[in-house]
Amino acid sequence: MIGTIKNITVRYFYRLLSGPEPLSTLEKDRAWHVQEDLNLPAMQEACRVLVGHHDFSSFRATGCQAKSPIRSLDELSVVEVIQSPYFPSLMDRERQMKVTDDLHDCHSNSEAVIPLSSSARINEVQTTNEDVEFGKRRFHRCLVVTARARAFLYHQVRLLVGVLKAVGTGNLTVPDVERILNAKNVAAASPMAPACGLYLGKVKYDLPSS
Repeated sequence: MIGTIKNITVRYFYRLLSGPEPLSTLEKDRAWHVQEDLNLPAMQEACRVLVGHHDFSSFRATGCQAKSPIRSLDELSVVEVIQSPYFPSLMDRERQMKVTDDLHDCHSNSEAVIPLSSSARINEVQTTNEDVEFGKRRFHRCLVVTARARAFLYHQVRLLVGVLKAVGTGNLTVPDVERILNAKNVAAASPMAPACGLYLGKVKYDLPSS
């Protein structure tokens, strides 16, 4: 007799590329292209509102067959990483976060340092130089949202990202996110993020004992 699989954990990643220029062929349909600049600290603050045990009816698409909208969202985070057509592994993202933090700590007293999360991007500063090659394109900012839970509702991750993006562009505030969560109605949420940026990152479970 086959036992029941226990302790399932599912992790999703969602990629957003922020910048006004068109995506390259390699990046097309591999991320959500947001032309506006995204406020990373505001998005991170909104994540903290959504993490935990909640009624996620506002993040449950029509057609969901789950018996209950109650879910425990164990992780919801967003970080900025180096843009690459090859999606970074979890280890790569954690290493990038550590390098960014170390650089910020080492140069916290220097006015010349521009953190990755600053509104003045390093590549934007470089493009102001008169010696920049003609036709050189700036890189897009690449943000990665991570969502982890034992189970998700239908389109829950894409609805969560839609709200985070609206916070990043300034169309919503953190109190608005609380209002949407408490409304318990998907009509209160922002438009759903497109499917192109969503990746199943990892499924972890314990095999049943024989």
